[in-house]
Amino acid sequence: MNKKRNNPETIAIHGGEYRSDPATNAVAVPIYRTTSYQFNNTEHAANLFALKEFGNIYTRIMNPTNDVLEKRVAALEGGLSCVTVSSGQTASTFAVLNVAQAGDNIVSSTDLYGGTVSLFTHTLSKLGIEIRYADPSNPENFEKLIDDKTRAFYGETLPNPYLRVFPIKEVSDIGRKYNIPLIMDNTAAPVICRPIEHGAAVVIHSLTKYIGGHGTAVAGSIVDSGNFDWTADPKRQPLFNEPDNSYGGVIWGKAVPELTGANVPFSVRARVCLLRDLGSALAPDNAFAIIQGLETVALRMRQHCANAEYVVNFLKKHKEVTKVIYSTEHDKPIADRAKKYLQGGNGPMIGIELKGGIQAGKKFIESLKMFYHVANIGDARSLAIHPASTTHSQLNEKELAASGVTQSYVRLCIGIEHIDDIIEDLDQALNKSSKGNLKAVS
Repeated sequence: MNKKRNNPETIAIHGGEYRSDPATNAVAVPIYRTTSYQFNNTEHAANLFALKEFGNIYTRIMNPTNDVLEKRVAALEGGLSCVTVSSGQTASTFAVLNVAQAGDNIVSSTDLYGGTVSLFTHTLSKLGIEIRYADPSNPENFEKLIDDKTRAFYGETLPNPYLRVFPIKEVSDIGRKYNIPLIMDNTAAPVICRPIEHGAAVVIHSLTKYIGGHGTAVAGSIVDSGNFDWTADPKRQPLFNEPDNSYGGVIWGKAVPELTGANVPFSVRARVCLLRDLGSALAPDNAFAIIQGLETVALRMRQHCANAEYVVNFLKKHKEVTKVIYSTEHDKPIADRAKKYLQGGNGPMIGIELKGGIQAGKKFIESLKMFYHVANIGDARSLAIHPASTTHSQLNEKELAASGVTQSYVRLCIGIEHIDDIIEDLDQALNKSSKGNLKAVS
């Protein structure tokens, strides 16, 4: 494909190097359901294991089906390299473990998905990695938490459920002064935001969500921008500047550019160390399923966002709604970030709080007919959930407040159905929300 073609609609279908299967000329990407690969000879095998050349070794580390998906996701985000993993949660975990070890710290936004808060606050802390939380309403809060053990900044482009667009360039610029990379979770804003263009060093996705779009496969990805100098300050980034004894003393920050001609040590280390040792590999069947969704993600995001705008305007006028939470509905300067970082749509998710509080929220959920009551986001179909009792139920009151969740908050993920049908379902459920009580949301 002409490398000058940078339109997401085209990249999603033609991105990467795949044109047809070399063995059969099949246009559709085959599912390579294999664990292992035949080596040409003993020298070939030895070179692969020594990383003197790259190729297929074992599907826990790489797979030809996954490879096509990786190249297309990297191209979609404007990065140089991508590693796919078993889930978005694995992508978050690997992104941190790839830069930090016991005794190190990460400065993260407070505006996070509840599962990420639990991962950071509880699981990673047990591994000796400290997560320090900064309120992104003021980017300077990140700089205040830096010390000589800070290895990365972390944020979500369109954090669920707060829906305050993250100050990508502002935080990235702070990080660059200290050789600290910004890791961005772009799960909720593919196509409409490209964090790498604003300075992010690494972009992760739960591919399960909008890139997949169909709700049939769980997957994650880690994109290496190629724009970060991992060797500029060896003390700041020791994992890329000190010998790795698991690979004969290789120094990743130097060896990878020399071997590949590309500045992608982050993705290579994530693949050959973390995937090798922890084994959270993406099954090729799931990679194939995600590829099917990827082909239409640009079209779907356009419809998701257009529908969401209609819904926001409807909800702002509805008598049962006391508050609408949306990327453009925050006070300045936070609302202005949506204009700065989101292009082609202001996002597909909406939060609402209802006049009748938590009981009204529960009845609203139970009264929806077309919307699905599920924990996922990003399906083509419209979805709704009560986060405080489900996705964020492991958080304490302080953590809930920091993430923007109240007991009456309801999250809506607006699908691509006809807008008249979406509005009709919301209207009838809202009108029922104040007329009594139904069983509690499970």
